[in-house]
Amino acid sequence: MTYLAHTAHAQLGALWLACVGWTLTAMALGLVQWRVWLVSDREAISSGVAWVGIWRTCFHSHTVVSHGLRIMYCKHISLTEAFTPPEIGAGQVLMLLSVLVGLCGNAGGVYAMRNIYFGIEKNYPIRLVFIITGTLCLLAAVMSLVPLLWNISSVVNNQTIRFPPEFKMPEAPYSQDVGYGIVVGLVGTVLMVVSGIIFCTYRLPESSQTRTWVSLREQVHHNRPLPSVGNSWGGLTSTEGKDNRAFEPHECL
Repeated sequence: MTYLAHTAHAQLGALWLACVGWTLTAMALGLVQWRVWLVSDREAISSGVAWVGIWRTCFHSHTVVSHGLRIMYCKHISLTEAFTPPEIGAGQVLMLLSVLVGLCGNAGGVYAMRNIYFGIEKNYPIRLVFIITGTLCLLAAVMSLVPLLWNISSVVNNQTIRFPPEFKMPEAPYSQDVGYGIVVGLVGTVLMVVSGIIFCTYRLPESSQTRTWVSLREQVHHNRPLPSVGNSWGGLTSTEGKDNRAFEPHECL
């Protein structure tokens, strides 16, 4: 049984980074503040600010209110609707896939660290598991990065969305800003990239001293005699212990 806990301190930190990055990516998936629209017509949008996410649009209003909400009106954005822009559709698909792939990457990291700290029978599969884990984390980061950058480009170019009349949204905002949803998603993506790189850079130790220590532990575990070592006079001395007769019980008594 091989124990490699001392070789994976960086990978343990990478696992925490991957967990935090995956959590932030999942949060960004549900946030509505991806694109912040500033509008001049306040007949329906009382605050003059509307939020456009990848799943719905919302704004505060004193005239129209969604069922179950007090002063907010929200409408769902469907992937199959004709007005849905490509960056919103890509966000719905790729962000969801990113969360699923990132979950698999975190599961692979937990499995790899479990083998590291509890011991493995062979050395060669552990690096392969770390490489697969790192690849999944990097793939999840790329999947989330594409819609994030695409929506940032739409905000910078002040691109509009032709919402249907029931959305109560203006034809175009006079300006728009990047919302917290994109910021949270970018932070999660960066953490996933860093963790994926650290996972992929794992290397097994090649020290002969480590292999000797593992071999000695295996011999002790299986109750096999330990090898002889040389003494200072050039002779061989067995490392196998001997019974001390002074501590033997007196069976005669």
